[in-house]
Amino acid sequence: MRDPDAPPVHLQPLSLLLVFAGGAFGTLARFGAEEWAATRVPGWPWATWAVNIVGSLILGALMAGLAAAGPDTGVRQRIRLLAGVGFCGGLTTYSAFAGEVVARIDSGDLAIAIVYAALTIVACVAAAAAGHRLGVVWGARRRGSPS
Repeated sequence: MRDPDAPPVHLQPLSLLLVFAGGAFGTLARFGAEEWAATRVPGWPWATWAVNIVGSLILGALMAGLAAAGPDTGVRQRIRLLAGVGFCGGLTTYSAFAGEVVARIDSGDLAIAIVYAALTIVACVAAAAAGHRLGVVWGARRRGSPS
C-alpha cells in the first residue's frame, strides 16, 4: 500500500532518476543501431524497424514477467521504471517511424510507406505478444506452476 503522504510514483526523485538512466541507455542503444545500419543497410529503415520490434519484445516480456512475480512495488517497480519505461522508451521510437513513413510518402513511395507502416505495426504487436508469452512462462516457472 502506498504511503498517502508520499508523492505519486511519477514525482518521486528515485523514479525520475531510474527513468532518466534507463532512457539514456535505451537512446544510446538506438543511436548505435542507427549508426551501424546507416553505413551497412541502405534503403529500408532497418534500424528503426529492428529497435521497435526488439523493444516491443522486451517490454512484453518484462511487463508480463513482473506482473507474474507480484505487485508493482519495491524492486519490481524500480525494474519496470528503469527497463520498461526508461530503456524501452528510449530504445523504441514512434517519431522516427512516423517520420520515415512521411518521408516515403513525400518522395512518392506510397506503396513502400504503406508496407513499412503495416509491417512495423504487425511485427511490433507480434513481438509484444511473444514477449508477453515468454514473460508468462517465466513467471509460471518462478512460481513452480504450469503455464
